[in-house]
Order: sequence, then structure tokens, then C-alpha cells
Amino acid sequence: MKNFIYILIIAFSINSCSEYQKVLKSEDIAAKFKLGTELFEAGKFGKANRVFVQIVPKYRGKPQAQKLMYMYCRTFYETKDYYTANYQMERFVDAYPKSEKVQEIAFLAAKSYYELSPLFSKDQTETVEALDKFQLFINTYPQSEYLDEANLLVRELDNKLEEKAFKIALQYNLTGPFHRDYNSAITALDNFLVEFPGSSYKQEAMYYKFDSAYQLAVNSVAWKQTERTEKAMSYYNSLVYAFPETKDNEDIQKMYEALKSIQTNSKTTKS
Repeated sequence: MKNFIYILIIAFSINSCSEYQKVLKSEDIAAKFKLGTELFEAGKFGKANRVFVQIVPKYRGKPQAQKLMYMYCRTFYETKDYYTANYQMERFVDAYPKSEKVQEIAFLAAKSYYELSPLFSKDQTETVEALDKFQLFINTYPQSEYLDEANLLVRELDNKLEEKAFKIALQYNLTGPFHRDYNSAITALDNFLVEFPGSSYKQEAMYYKFDSAYQLAVNSVAWKQTERTEKAMSYYNSLVYAFPETKDNEDIQKMYEALKSIQTNSKTTKS
């Protein structure tokens, strides 16, 4: 009985494949539209796409064109061809601005670039592009049912850019020990704090900014030490004002005491 069922399945599969190939090779665009629709609704997006590619040019201006183009651009998204999906979906939005599917397609057009966004450590061109496209979607369809998801994805993309910016700034402080560039670290961390004032990395950024200034001060030549120590102390004060619990950090307090000692010795020397 099991063998008989297997034979039926194989026979059905062979017949389906031959029917698919037969329609692909035919000139009957109506049959191709019907087959493509059936494949699309069955979730066989790759096969549906191969059918639609053949008939899209022939349906321009016809009543069925909107449905065809909707399915066509969706097949690119579902098969993870995100660059083409975005291109075709934006064409759909331009061509059918009053379609009931326009918000869905506009959202997926932006989400295509979200899917292309790489790990934070890599080039973030697609991330920036995705943010621009989501912002356009949010501005165009402020009442959309996809708005919550769009905002959620925007926050995720923002966090990725934030993490990359922080890691880049941090490298100036951490690379070494003989090649650390503390002046550049302070500048980079300053820029980061201005660009991302509400960042979850704010405390770390302020700490490493203080640490960079501390390293400059304690390793400074005498004639620069007073000025650098004062700057480091100002960064310490900003850090503990924003995050009072850092006063309980033993390492930070040791750094603070070292800077106070430099200031005391400097005043004694001048006296």
C-alpha cells in the first residue's frame, strides 16, 4: 500500500512538472497567468516568478496588470532577491498609488533594504538606505497598519548605526597599548555623544572619554600636565554627575585620586 502511494506521488509530481514546462513553453498568456497565480498562492514563489517574467510585458495596460505586478514583485521579496524586490515594489507604488495593496508593498519595499542591512561591523550603506526608505514610508502613510513594525525596525537599524559609531570611537582608546590615540578618542567620543545623546552606550562613552583624558594627563610632559589634568577632572565631574553610581567604581576613584595628586603636586611646585 505504501509503495502504491509513493508511486502515485511520483506520478503526480512528474505530471505537475511536465504541465509546468508545457505552460512555460506555450504562447498562451492566460494559461501562464492562471498557473503563475496558482503557484504564488501555493507559496511556490520561485516557479511563479519564472512564469510571471514571461508575461509581465504582455499585460501592461490590461485590467489584470495590477494583480500581476503585485504578485510579481512579491515573488522577488519571498525568494530573497531584495534589491530587485525594492526596485519592482517602488515601481508598483508609483504605478498604482490608489491600490489597496500599496501600503503593504511600500512597507515591503523599505523592509527589503532592512533585510540587506549587514552586521554592524560592516559597511552600513544599506542600513542608511533602509532608514531613509522607512522614514519616507512613515511620512507618507502615518496611519498605516504597518507603522508599529516600521518604527520597531527603524529603532533596530538606529541601534546598529549607534553600535558601529561607538565601536569606532572606542578603538582609538583601546588599540595599543603603544598605538593608542587618546586625543582622537576624546574627539570621536565627543562626536558620538553629540550624535547619539540618548544612547545606551552613553555611560561607557563618557567613561572612556574620561579615561582617554586621564591617560593623556598622567603620561604628559610637565608643561602640558596641568591643563590636561584640569580637562580630565572636568570629564570626571561630568561622568559622575550624569551617572552618580560611578563614584562607587574603584578604578575610577583611583584615577580621580591620581589626578588630584597631580594637581596638589603642581600647586606645591609653584609655591
